[in-house]
Amino acid sequence: MTTLFSQPKIDCHHHLFDPGHFPYAPDSAYQPAGHELATLAHYRAVMQAYGIRHSLIVGPTSGYNTDNRCLLAALAGGEGRHKGIAVVPFDSSSESLAQLQTQGVVGIALNVAMLGVAPFLQLDRLMAQLAELGLYAQIQVQDDQLPALLPLLRRSRARLLFDHSGRPDVDAGLEQPAFQALLQLAEREHVYMKLSGLAKFSRQHYPFADAQPYVQALLAAYGAEKCMWGSDWPFLRATERMDMGTLLMLCESLFPDAQTRQQILWHTPQRLFGFTD
Repeated sequence: MTTLFSQPKIDCHHHLFDPGHFPYAPDSAYQPAGHELATLAHYRAVMQAYGIRHSLIVGPTSGYNTDNRCLLAALAGGEGRHKGIAVVPFDSSSESLAQLQTQGVVGIALNVAMLGVAPFLQLDRLMAQLAELGLYAQIQVQDDQLPALLPLLRRSRARLLFDHSGRPDVDAGLEQPAFQALLQLAEREHVYMKLSGLAKFSRQHYPFADAQPYVQALLAAYGAEKCMWGSDWPFLRATERMDMGTLLMLCESLFPDAQTRQQILWHTPQRLFGFTD
């Protein structure tokens, strides 16, 4: 009998932190430790326990910043089960981006939520490079940051992948300009959404009831064919206990229709990132 945990799925957002083999960048603003450490071997055990067939490993700004050695080692040793999102200098050459792509990187992370809007306003060259290579610009914004980025995004032909449901301000309501802008971007081709990270923007404890209307609005706007799910394991800087099992139960509650859930958990990311069994 197939259960939620045994159902094949793709985790489209998690990190690895392995300072024993890959020391952190000395200038890193935050260096994960203790229960935040997350090796590939540990994550592979999590995959086995919960029916996760593939994953999208997101290179973190915390700990490693633009040092992608840990990510690339995981991709090289992953037997095709993983793809990667890298963090790179904004002045990276097309050749260096293409080299990352040959190693399993499918996109570049733009962490606006952590670094602020200003560094990202004039990234036309990088966005053009991503468009030329077919790489995703994975964008993490929060609260009211998105409107300032819209001129850049409208000028760009790059594929856009938004992190963590856009991390809206749950106190500002569904009509807040930044969230409405995020919904309107669904009309564009090649804009995709991670229905993840509720703990990042909820003001409540699990099951994050105040964040759920935003997820449902995004699903209605984008459709399951443009949405995916991610765990955010190992739950960096979590303000309360987080577990993979309870997040999957929440996923079942958020997406009760089995066909919709299968589209989000499997078909959409398999198609977009080229996973094959």
